[in-house]
Amino acid sequence: MGWLDDTVALVTGAGSGLGRAIAERFLAEGAHVGALEIDPAKANALRALDRGRVRVTVGDATRLADDERAVADTVAAFGRLDVFVGNAGLWDYGLSLDALPAARIGAAFDEIFSLNVKAYLLGAKAAVGALRETKGAIVFTVSNAGFWPGGGGPLYTASKHAVVGLVKQLAYELAPDVRVNGVAPGGMPSDLRGPRALGLADRSWASMPVDRIVERFSPLERPFAASDYAGHYVLLASRANAASVTGSVHNCDGGIGVRGRRELGPR
Repeated sequence: MGWLDDTVALVTGAGSGLGRAIAERFLAEGAHVGALEIDPAKANALRALDRGRVRVTVGDATRLADDERAVADTVAAFGRLDVFVGNAGLWDYGLSLDALPAARIGAAFDEIFSLNVKAYLLGAKAAVGALRETKGAIVFTVSNAGFWPGGGGPLYTASKHAVVGLVKQLAYELAPDVRVNGVAPGGMPSDLRGPRALGLADRSWASMPVDRIVERFSPLERPFAASDYAGHYVLLASRANAASVTGSVHNCDGGIGVRGRRELGPR
């Protein structure tokens, strides 16, 4: 028996990194999984996980019509929707205010907030009717940058603080029918990209020495994989184990706030 037996979930950005880890863990816990993925190649790889329990919609989470289509596809395949996970996102590669090109700030802001915030709102809008029918749950991916500075530059950090506000507001508005929570992971190797407006669309976070960076940042002094964070989504998606939880953000960033960030210089 898994924690998510007889549960139907929809995950955005499920094709790689944290989204893929969430989808795989949900399947392992007994769920049926719908996915919204913009990359056709990643979508095909997702379908191969379990063709009987995975339904993939190729589309853009920043477009309401695509979110609605993903919800409809998931409900058509599995009969209902119990959990919506808003997870797709962009990082700003820590560009400081001084480093941001003045002529590109507006376009970069729009791009990051469109995926990191607006897409979550649109996904919730598309899913809420189905979730009310099942007394379901919404889980948003936040970040250590939703709590602390230094996890990105001002664009990314502001977007993740906005997600914290979205969790609280939607938890307030959708109670008692739908629980709304967030998960705030730390760093991990993934295919997370940056905004096209800053020339970072083809740069993958995994191209950096992620494990070394995370090990030095975390008081736990160890790197983390995406799979290390997926259990928090399982908990918040589970009716049996999180029935009393709404409006919370589960901080699982390795304890950055306990001791603060350490410098990355030689030890």
